[in-house]
Amino acid sequence: MKIQHHTYLSLGTNQGNKLENLQKAIYLIANQIGDVQKISSIYKTPAWGFKGDDFYNICLLVSTNLIPETLITSLLQIERDLGRQRNDTKEYQNRNIDIDVLLYDDEIIISKTLTIPHPKMLERKFVMIPLAEIAPNKTHPAEKKQIINCLQNINDSSEIVTIEEKLIRPIPLVEKYNYIAIEGNIGSGKTSLANLLSENFNAKLVLERFADNPFLPKFYEDKERYAFPLEMSFLADRYQQLSDDLAQFDLFKSFIISDYYIFKSLIFAQVTLSKDEYFLYKKVFNLIYKEITKPDLYIYLYQNTDRLLENIKKRGRSYEKNIEKSYLKKIHDGYISFINTQKDLNLLVIDVSEIDFVNSSADYNFIINKIKCN
Repeated sequence: MKIQHHTYLSLGTNQGNKLENLQKAIYLIANQIGDVQKISSIYKTPAWGFKGDDFYNICLLVSTNLIPETLITSLLQIERDLGRQRNDTKEYQNRNIDIDVLLYDDEIIISKTLTIPHPKMLERKFVMIPLAEIAPNKTHPAEKKQIINCLQNINDSSEIVTIEEKLIRPIPLVEKYNYIAIEGNIGSGKTSLANLLSENFNAKLVLERFADNPFLPKFYEDKERYAFPLEMSFLADRYQQLSDDLAQFDLFKSFIISDYYIFKSLIFAQVTLSKDEYFLYKKVFNLIYKEITKPDLYIYLYQNTDRLLENIKKRGRSYEKNIEKSYLKKIHDGYISFINTQKDLNLLVIDVSEIDFVNSSADYNFIINKIKCN
């Protein structure tokens, strides 16, 4: 689990479409820095320290797993992405976006690239008023005073006006979902993605216990003989695991994420069992399915068959070495049939055939954005 830190950021703009500048910055911060927990009102303020157009200023509370040095580097990149061009002059200038780190947990940091708390925050109304709005009782680490008290002692006489327009707060995953299930064909990367999401979002992880199933290696050697006991044992294990884990929610975790959903039992059974066996199996499954909690979001990872076979080969499980394309295609067709018939399930299909979300942060962020926008 990555440690989450709370940082307070000050954003300002006095060029172009100021509302749009702030909103774009908020979306980029939510995508690249962390969850935006709070957004202050927008405050119209005169340029501070130079003659220029009025600014729109806000403060944000952001939960992030980035260390301070990485945080400031990422924020500077966001400024550049939004068109900010810095120069070597130390004079204040007009800008389309400015992002400053005010506080980072309760730390005091002094380095060549970063000073926290921000050294001039206590001199500026346009910083302290929006900060006091969202964190009045937060203690300034150096002054040892609450922010609301620091504001009362400020000498800045600038006129600050609240404007009516409101900014949109991107809703974090932990607020949108209680339970996410990730599915996909054999070798699609569902367990890898579940592990990454659990690590980055402090989610309770429920992984399928397929490695403990004694029938699995036997099934790959003799499918006709071992298909029914394999599918029945998987169904019993999945039902017990999901019933136990979903009922015992961890108060210290944000939400639950699993690398399977109980319906995969029926999909695989339809592929592996004879007609009579499947008829019996489906009767048992329907009784169990009524009792299982449905996920708030069901993600299906699609990989083309050649890529699946590459992934299966890489992980080197001896009992999977004889898996054929035709078998993978039947499983995929079963999933698609399931997806096309589900009306009450919140479904998200992501094609991951051409991306590597395990080794590429850009590809991983692509998936995160897909989930957030669903």
